[in-house]
Amino acid sequence: MLPTPKKFTLCAGSAEGSTRLNSFDNALLAAGIGNLNLLRVSSVLPPRAELVEKLDIPPGSLTPTAYGSIISDVPGERIAAAVGVGFSEDTYGMIMEFSGRCTREEAEAEVARMVEEAFLKRGLPLKKVMTRGSDIVVEQVGCSFAAVALWY
Repeated sequence: MLPTPKKFTLCAGSAEGSTRLNSFDNALLAAGIGNLNLLRVSSVLPPRAELVEKLDIPPGSLTPTAYGSIISDVPGERIAAAVGVGFSEDTYGMIMEFSGRCTREEAEAEVARMVEEAFLKRGLPLKKVMTRGSDIVVEQVGCSFAAVALWY
């Protein structure tokens, strides 16, 4: 079993690139998470995890991350990604991810609704919800990315 992360950071960014992979990489850089090796995880925030506004992780680190992303090569299309974190009073929390053809505000509203449903389904009291999102109007190949990085 791996150690349980003690910290978390919400990050989001959007960017263009000459290819789909380059746009994804550039969105990671815009989000401040582009020099890490992301290990995609499902959506549970560990108990007592501390919110840290800025990542302080050495480049190349293996980083558990819950994320949503979307890539488009349709000029003029608006795309968005968002993450939401729900906090309980004294137990674990939940992370939800969303991406779609919408605005940042719409993506953040949807992910907040998803957090509420996750708490309701688990019978947990929801104390607070935080969201972070990003959007872009595609010029050539665009990507929107939003994540919750879990770290030590």
